[in-house]
Amino acid sequence: MIPVPSNARIWLAAGVIDMPRGFNTLAAQAEKVLELDPYSGQLFVFRGRRGDLLKIIWWDAQGACLFSKRLEKGRFAWPAVKGGKISVKPAQLSMLLEGIDWWMPQKTWRPLKVG
Repeated sequence: MIPVPSNARIWLAAGVIDMPRGFNTLAAQAEKVLELDPYSGQLFVFRGRRGDLLKIIWWDAQGACLFSKRLEKGRFAWPAVKGGKISVKPAQLSMLLEGIDWWMPQKTWRPLKVG
């Protein structure tokens, strides 16, 4: 799992990108399109066109980190917004990386009786 610092902001880049991009081109996109500093310690999450591949960039004050994850089955739950950015919480990122629909998580168990 990615060691997400507790104070780090996490941004989803709405829309899709070309997945052959590396840290430098994704950082440039974060700076120009999302209007955020890619060297600020925030995490930036990008999704490919097919929806089964994610890339995350993060500057950890020591160097550039590029993480990628591909689902063998299914697609990552992604906002339908065409452009811009969406802030998510670490728990939502964790669900996203597991392939869980983090938009509408449902509890799997509810008590039937009290006591």
